[in-house]
Amino acid sequence: MNSSPRSSLSGKVKRRPWWVKSLTGWSYVIYEMLFQRMQARHLKNPLPLPPLDDVTCIVTGSTSGIGLETARQLAFSGAHVVMAVRNQSAAFDLIKKWQTERHGTTLLSIEVMELNLLSLSSVVKFAKALNSRSKPLQVLINNAGMFSMGEPQKFSKDGYETHLQVNFLAPALLSILLLPSLVKGSPSRIINVNSIMHYMGFVDTDDMNFTLGKEKFNSTKAYSSSKLAQIMFYSVLQKRLPLEAGISVLCVSPGTVHTNVTRDLPKLVQGVYNLIPVFLFSAQEGSRSALYAATDPEIPEYCEELKADDWPTCAYISHYCRPTRAAKEAHNTRAANEVWEKTLDMIGLPLDAVERLLQGEEAMCKYTDS
Repeated sequence: MNSSPRSSLSGKVKRRPWWVKSLTGWSYVIYEMLFQRMQARHLKNPLPLPPLDDVTCIVTGSTSGIGLETARQLAFSGAHVVMAVRNQSAAFDLIKKWQTERHGTTLLSIEVMELNLLSLSSVVKFAKALNSRSKPLQVLINNAGMFSMGEPQKFSKDGYETHLQVNFLAPALLSILLLPSLVKGSPSRIINVNSIMHYMGFVDTDDMNFTLGKEKFNSTKAYSSSKLAQIMFYSVLQKRLPLEAGISVLCVSPGTVHTNVTRDLPKLVQGVYNLIPVFLFSAQEGSRSALYAATDPEIPEYCEELKADDWPTCAYISHYCRPTRAAKEAHNTRAANEVWEKTLDMIGLPLDAVERLLQGEEAMCKYTDS
């Protein structure tokens, strides 16, 4: 793997008007949709995986879509998979189905744990339960996400806009709190399912909730901005993790995948969307970048190279399983550090939480007893 050229961007970037960013962003989406099959023609479907015995993987949101396919293929390759989900009964039904597909061969190593990303206290509870086992964790895949296309603004019980919390804040809290288990599993990986739509995102650390009236809320702004914030946050996390911790941090693009995000839009729009499945990836195809990031043996070395070169973002893997560049805004290291500090405040962790946890100390979260 070869890293991209360095970027010198480190100061404030003047934000372009939303309509300009939107046009630019949708052009990226359309280009990806039209050419993604050609770009990924070298990939097999499903993606062949190496034997994963003695590897423990957490996959959030693993009862549908990309997460379902990711969990299934990891389990079929021998990994111990933790399905971190809200709907536990649906997860157990899937496990039975998958075992049937195996025609009674060796039992799959899968367990189900409750995780509700709309509750930060649920995230803390999950992480405590996982860490209390004192067992190694090799792969954390932050897959669960939401895009309530066309819906009005909503807030979690923690007071955060729902796209922001589900796509970014809750996974960020989970990733930091699970550092003790990830260190035990070193070399280990934190993988975040991102989106090409981060190209139209922006992050205003004074108004991440879209409540001050600086920007009129819409679901596309909220979704794309949460994905941009994700890259910026994890880019700082990668820099703060010492090499000896042995944790690689990545964001991946699944491609443009056929999902049910248009369910709340007019029937005409849904009809047009359903006419273009030939261009869209299936969930199985969309899972390939996350599976590649989780299993390719060259990933740790590539992440180390980026860190050694002081590359401003964490590793970003394309839908065709090759290193690529994130949006220009994600390369703004000053803004990324602002996102880092603001995020730690929002999720209730001290600024030195990473250092404390890596040293075996406790980092108290204000949502512990919520």
